[in-house]
Amino acid sequence: MIAILVSAAVALLVALLGTPVFIRFLVHKNYGQFVREDGPTGHFTKRGTPTMGGVVMIAATLIGVAASMLVSGRLPSVSALLALYLMAGLGLVGFLDDFTKIRKQRSLGLTARAKLIGQGIVGISFAVLALQFPNENSRTPASTKISFLRDTEFDLAFAGATVGLILFVIWANLLVSAWSNAVNLTDGLDGLATGVSIITFGAYVLVGIWQLNQSCQFLATAGPRCYEVRDPQDLAIVAAAITGACVGFLWWNANPAKIFMGDTGSLALGGALAGLSILSRTELLGVLIGGMFVLIVSSVVIQVSFFKMTGRRVFKMAPLQHHFELSGWGEVTIVIRFWLIAGLLAGLGMGIFYAEWVAS
Repeated sequence: MIAILVSAAVALLVALLGTPVFIRFLVHKNYGQFVREDGPTGHFTKRGTPTMGGVVMIAATLIGVAASMLVSGRLPSVSALLALYLMAGLGLVGFLDDFTKIRKQRSLGLTARAKLIGQGIVGISFAVLALQFPNENSRTPASTKISFLRDTEFDLAFAGATVGLILFVIWANLLVSAWSNAVNLTDGLDGLATGVSIITFGAYVLVGIWQLNQSCQFLATAGPRCYEVRDPQDLAIVAAAITGACVGFLWWNANPAKIFMGDTGSLALGGALAGLSILSRTELLGVLIGGMFVLIVSSVVIQVSFFKMTGRRVFKMAPLQHHFELSGWGEVTIVIRFWLIAGLLAGLGMGIFYAEWVAS
């Protein structure tokens, strides 16, 4: 437990104290945000606000995890390294996208193909590696079984190991793409994505702690109540570091934001969320725990699909937060209410997670 607290505290301090230093660097370099022309007109005042704040979030997370491992006197597990690799790898793709926007002085960064290739390289390598490195109990970081509260009986390797690997790579990359795009779409108002991330990753800290206490590797008698997760403690440490980094960053990202996380931060957080859901064997439960992200990306899917079928729009503008902006809601009001909904959805997910254990 001490290692988890150290991870969160160190990451929080690094983000809290490091963000203003990074802001001064970005201002000196004139690295500011470009605002889409078709968005709410109130956002034009945000043009020029420093972006790429995700660099600080990633750095704070890595330092927090390193400090935790130093205190506990051990090396990070494969699961922790894989989660951090997915976070940092997608963060690099986002950084290239952000830097392209700044260099070309436009609101569009990398081409869709370039971004897809970058995400694919990171996602595929993560998926392949996640099925390797069995521990002394023959448990690998991930499983070819689709998971909800734990692994289900639906195994992607139903037709053999090779087919299972291919299908798992496809499934994992669908999750990586879905979560990274969901967080990216949520990052449209000051502090919105950061606050929702605090709630979501905070829930995953609790998931990791509970799985550690009920791990099949440590209980004298394994049964339906234990969890077949390879490294639950280290996953909790990673989730705690991300939570702390987001809390420290929110101090500067809250309205009026002094810095934006940019695609660097949103893709990194989406990748981390996908990685934690896969490695903790809670892939479908993540839909509830990160429910606010799901609602926002769903609003875009509904808007585009309905417009293509009927030529009309369901919302005044998508993603969902901009619909309420155009309906006259204040930005702070939207953000706080969305945080509340995010908390309720995460609480619902955690309630189902615990209720299943009690009923087992």
